[in-house]
Amino acid sequence: MGSGRASRSSAPRRPDARLRPSPDASGSAASEEARGRQHGTATVRIDPDGIRDLRVGYAPDRDGAPDAGEVVWTWVPYEENDGRGKDRPVLVIGRESPDRVFAVRMTSKAHDGDRDYLSIGSGDWDSQGRESWVDVEQLYSVHERGLRREAAALDRGRYDRVALALRRRYGWSSEG
Repeated sequence: MGSGRASRSSAPRRPDARLRPSPDASGSAASEEARGRQHGTATVRIDPDGIRDLRVGYAPDRDGAPDAGEVVWTWVPYEENDGRGKDRPVLVIGRESPDRVFAVRMTSKAHDGDRDYLSIGSGDWDSQGRESWVDVEQLYSVHERGLRREAAALDRGRYDRVALALRRRYGWSSEG
């Protein structure tokens, strides 16, 4: 006799996400909420046209550190840059410094026909299995301590499509 509810096996897969260790030993909810927002470790939008030597490569390594090809979650400021923002997935595309990476933001809002967005399909970073889009116009500098969790590694084929779009648009080189 069925209950009318979907079986557990038909529910969307939860992301294979791992929480990052808190830099604040207290592990308080307040310290988790502040990740990606605090001065010095804040996620910041930067002008991609000003970046000349970025090497876009594929190097995921589920070691807790963000690597190119991995989808991670961080607090991303809204375009108005007025202190508001939201927790969202970003795709890491390269290293900026020993403690910062370059990333492009992702969204589940459809952007068919918009040249600033590239569809990458669905993946483990979205618990609802929605199609995702990468915003190739907005580049972010993400501090490793500003990450909330690792969500998934994008497969090589989809990452290469994103990397090609970025290289064509900004003249960046490929890694390796």
